[in-house]
Amino acid sequence: MVMQDLQIDWLRAFVAIVDGGSLSSAAKIIHRSQAAVSMQLKKLEHASGAALLIRDARRLALTPEGRQLLPYARRIIATQQEARAALCEPSVSGHVRLGIPDDYAVSYLAPVLRTFSAQYPEIEITLVCTQSTSLLPQIHANELDVALVSQERPGQGTVLFHEPLVWVGSPTVETWRDDPLPIAIYEEGSVVRRVTETALDAQKRRYRLAYHSPSLIGQIAAAQSGLAVAVLTRCSVPDSLQLLGSRHGLPALPPTPVALVASQAAENSEAARHLQQQIVATLARETVSGRP
Repeated sequence: MVMQDLQIDWLRAFVAIVDGGSLSSAAKIIHRSQAAVSMQLKKLEHASGAALLIRDARRLALTPEGRQLLPYARRIIATQQEARAALCEPSVSGHVRLGIPDDYAVSYLAPVLRTFSAQYPEIEITLVCTQSTSLLPQIHANELDVALVSQERPGQGTVLFHEPLVWVGSPTVETWRDDPLPIAIYEEGSVVRRVTETALDAQKRRYRLAYHSPSLIGQIAAAQSGLAVAVLTRCSVPDSLQLLGSRHGLPALPPTPVALVASQAAENSEAARHLQQQIVATLARETVSGRP
């Protein structure tokens, strides 16, 4: 079977459906009618020789072929935007204030900045690394333009992916056996803290707060020392810590949605708009089915 060329408009409609979660939302994203979006998806599926989405009354979900195509579609769209910018758009300059938690910065920020700085060398970025509980008030106060945060509630920003949460501890000290369980935990109000305490309460596992701080380094140090077990994002776990789980008597934890949020000030900033587009193009993954 000879596959037809995959037209950019078909791919753009497909990605918009995934990101928006419905045909109607996709129509608003790409400024086309719902019927046109549906037709573009059908053409893409015909050209691909496979169904890409499963649709029922309650949700949309990617098929295996859809999951395989999605990252390629995002890259094709991003490359087209970069080419158009290089050939047609005037040089963009300005200043963007970007906020991101330490754990996400280590794993996810480098590829964003590498591509962005190559395309927009005249845009200056001020980077603020702190927890989501501190970043969100700064977004609301227009002290930051753009931030990557752990989503506190549905509808807050644009969800890019779901980050697994894991239990960690010292590989030489079996702190997980202690009763009550000593835990190192983030500050009050954080998504990770809320999820951790909810999971332990549901398990009826006794615990005590041995250490709490907004600092990722502090959480890691507390776990490494054997002072406590901790809950970290999977992307931030160093090799010096042991992954813990159900075999250690610890409850399962749901992944946390990671969202892109922007302030009102960013609406009038071309530099901020370009950075948001780069973050989405680089980091956005499957969101239709709610799986990471």
